[in-house]
Amino acid sequence: MRERRKEQRKTLMAYTQVFDLYGGYLLGYLGDLTQMGAMVIGEKAIDENVELTLAIELPDLPKIAATRITIPARAAWCQEDLSPEYFNVGFEFKKVDDDQKRVIQAIIDQYEFRRDTPKYNSKPS
Repeated sequence: MRERRKEQRKTLMAYTQVFDLYGGYLLGYLGDLTQMGAMVIGEKAIDENVELTLAIELPDLPKIAATRITIPARAAWCQEDLSPEYFNVGFEFKKVDDDQKRVIQAIIDQYEFRRDTPKYNSKPS
């Protein structure tokens, strides 16, 4: 699959539930997040181009009082996860306002899995 993403994915270390707001059911959990979309890991496949309103339950965030954000989105792709009982679904956000962008950035800043290599001493002290 050709990579068309405009922003680098940010893998998260937070147990963040994502619901279909109007269907009222759990879609799965955030796997990664950008200002333009998200990957959700869930138990059900979702057809491409299905439009939903995502309700993302927020983890604890400094200076953010909200507990949930809702964002209209389109399922851009769906594929089986490495664990065959799960599916990875890529959602493209259709419209993100400035407040939602601020919350998304706070999630990324607080819960992004960092891959930085620690600076260890080259010799034992």
